[in-house]
Amino acid sequence: MSEAKLDTSFRLGTRGDDVYAALIAAHDGLSADESARLNARLVLMLANHLGDAAIVIEAIERARAGIGKL
Repeated sequence: MSEAKLDTSFRLGTRGDDVYAALIAAHDGLSADESARLNARLVLMLANHLGDAAIVIEAIERARAGIGKL
């Protein structure tokens, strides 16, 4: 079991807006289904890069818990 904790602090520094813009641009012209597939592929790629299943599962659970609370 992982002893690492999910870090939700802002860590993108001055590139945060660039990342947001790239994400929005990646969805440009896609159907809702294609956008959902893009998001799933991105999440899986980043989860694999992170390489810590416990942290990924915690992030999924916390993200799901936040749906409908915005």
